[in-house]
Amino acid sequence: MKRLTKLAAGAALLAAALGMHAAQAANVLVLLSDAHELDLKDGKRYPTGFFLNELMEPVKMLLDAGHQVAFATPEGRAPAVDKVSEDVQYFHGGAAAYAEHRALLDKLALTSPARSPVVSLDRIEQQGYGAYDAVYVPGGHAPMQDLIRDPRVGRLLSAFHAAGKTTALTCHGPAALLATVAQPDFVARLEAGQPVSRPAWIYAGYRMTVISNVEEEQAKGVLNGGAMKLLPQNGLQAAGADYRSNAQPWTPFVVEDRELITGQNPASAADVGKALLKRLGAH
Repeated sequence: MKRLTKLAAGAALLAAALGMHAAQAANVLVLLSDAHELDLKDGKRYPTGFFLNELMEPVKMLLDAGHQVAFATPEGRAPAVDKVSEDVQYFHGGAAAYAEHRALLDKLALTSPARSPVVSLDRIEQQGYGAYDAVYVPGGHAPMQDLIRDPRVGRLLSAFHAAGKTTALTCHGPAALLATVAQPDFVARLEAGQPVSRPAWIYAGYRMTVISNVEEEQAKGVLNGGAMKLLPQNGLQAAGADYRSNAQPWTPFVVEDRELITGQNPASAADVGKALLKRLGAH
């Protein structure tokens, strides 16, 4: 009888432990761009997509910690990986880490037109934003093509802001916050070099970072002689951000303010992932 009692007590403890683990698991939405190219000045175009380490380092951390991850783009099309980012130099751990994260990307089939699990933001909206505890937006130049101006992105981020839910973004990703500006032509005017007035913006005064103008200038060679219509730092500052930057370009730099976690560049992706995990640990 005592043995049965001990077994029952042990089972109860195990069930409680499993229940606790399940209760701590969170659902994280990863928002990506549909764009495979970026429109530059003078009619030029640059093939782009998401930056491999900026997506996969935080995603692997989330999955390894037992969290659920879902993927969406505005139109629900399979995203592209920026070929420039398929390089071991961007991964903490070198070649082995690169191979591990690349294998996970292949397993998830995110870039497969036939097998990608990516859904549209219309579907996410129909499902209800309440299904997710946090949202993560990686960089690559692609967000500058669509995420910064898409009203569906604006509604998603506004809902997370209103609920105080963690919103993490890396490199060019923080530029997606411009989609919440309450002035429909704000981004278009900035891209055209036209004057703008300070708009109403839910993130006005937030401390945040994004890839800096200095880093954009140093990396402009990858654009094959082209030039971006809008630099992310300029866009966020025009909207009212309290922009912060690292002292040394290309070094890790993360800023947290209220529900926002922003990372400046590819080297910051792992630290953004760690900050996101820390927030979810209190979920």
